[in-house]
Amino acid sequence: MAKRTAVNGVEMEWEEHGGDGRALVLVHGFTGSRLDFAPRVPALAALGRTVLPDLRGHGGSTNTGDPSGYTLEQLADDLLAFLDATGLAGCDLLGHSLGGMVALRAALAAPDRIGSLILMGTAARAPALPLELFQLARRVAESAGLETLLELMRRRAPEDAGRTPADRRLEAAWGERYWSEWRRPNFRAMDPIAYGALGEALFSQAPLGGRLAEIRAPALVMVGVEDAAFLAAADELAAGIPGARRVTIEGAGHQPQLETPAAWLEAIRDHLAQVRDPRGIAGR
Repeated sequence: MAKRTAVNGVEMEWEEHGGDGRALVLVHGFTGSRLDFAPRVPALAALGRTVLPDLRGHGGSTNTGDPSGYTLEQLADDLLAFLDATGLAGCDLLGHSLGGMVALRAALAAPDRIGSLILMGTAARAPALPLELFQLARRVAESAGLETLLELMRRRAPEDAGRTPADRRLEAAWGERYWSEWRRPNFRAMDPIAYGALGEALFSQAPLGGRLAEIRAPALVMVGVEDAAFLAAADELAAGIPGARRVTIEGAGHQPQLETPAAWLEAIRDHLAQVRDPRGIAGR
């Protein structure tokens, strides 16, 4: 059952599964929600306490309609306030794509509140993605709505050269569910103002590569081998964060938790075993 917690003038909606103790908190990416991890919840809950929040402007959390609140820094502050309000400080924090940029900023702002980091398909700088396509999509989202944008994306999906083979395989395996149970609910719930403002924030962000050496939490950098836009970014994260490990997942694109679940879960399980073992990384 979903819960709601008030932070910074909004309500964040979230779910909790598994047992007690140190939590794994999973933060979704741009246009996503906790639905992005829903198929993996049973397996994650078997590993321990699992928490899935929706960022402001996404999922079940508040849509403010105010572009000034949709910044990477505000989302990071929301996340830290959420961890404090729910007693989750010291968690293992996974951030995917936009969520990874938020997690990185949270770890830099309050290192004592992050037990370990998993940075998945993300970057310490603007992503290597075509700005022109985002600008076109933003105009559609803000004039006609995100469901209209999604319908346009669906129509051009067969010819979309930017899609990874892994994403095409996922759609083939899921069929209509790919759209009706995942993509459409996420787009329907998202604030169209958040789409434009956060997309702009992604492309205009100042690089954080020079601050990566400040990260002291044990870190795993994870990227799909087909996620071309984030491969060099993963190199930078792995080289810049002291002691970081990198896992490149064969057969995965930008959604390894859905595209290659066994390999993704193995990487998560291995990371948690190391950082939660007092004889391992966390005890150094």
